Amino acid sequence: MIKKKVCMLGAFAVGKTSLVERFVKSIFSEKYLTTVGVKIDKKSMQFDNEQIELLLWDIHGEDEFQKVRTSYLRGAAGYFLIADGTRASTLNTAYLLQERTEKTIGKIPFILLFNKVDMADAWEIDSSVLEELTRKNWRHLNTSAKTGEKVEEAFQALARMMLEA
Repeated sequence: MIKKKVCMLGAFAVGKTSLVERFVKSIFSEKYLTTVGVKIDKKSMQFDNEQIELLLWDIHGEDEFQKVRTSYLRGAAGYFLIADGTRASTLNTAYLLQERTEKTIGKIPFILLFNKVDMADAWEIDSSVLEELTRKNWRHLNTSAKTGEKVEEAFQALARMMLEA
């Protein structure tokens, strides 16, 4: 079995923990729980004839008071940058985290997730942002931890990218 460490990175309250819970346990809770430090979950997936175990490092959210510890990134084979579609400022945090991650551990596979697509009427992210990301060759998906929309697809896509890297 192949084991791959995946880090969940983003601002506070973008849905990192909810995405992991939806993927690992197929559940969603409206109750907000702040992650302190890091919470680690794992889930196995099958690709062709390969078994892969994802070690999911749900890292505390970054804000003006608390930065993500770069030591949490060591050994990662891939990561998700998560932004909240209803808060455009969280995309800036994702950009900063991507830059810092690349400086710390180099270029590894990542996908930017715009979470909370179930609240699309309240979105602050417009199509021009998505077009810019496409020009930069950044893989991105719109997800919903609440409904499960594209959550499984996101984890499968990152797993495939890590296996091909």
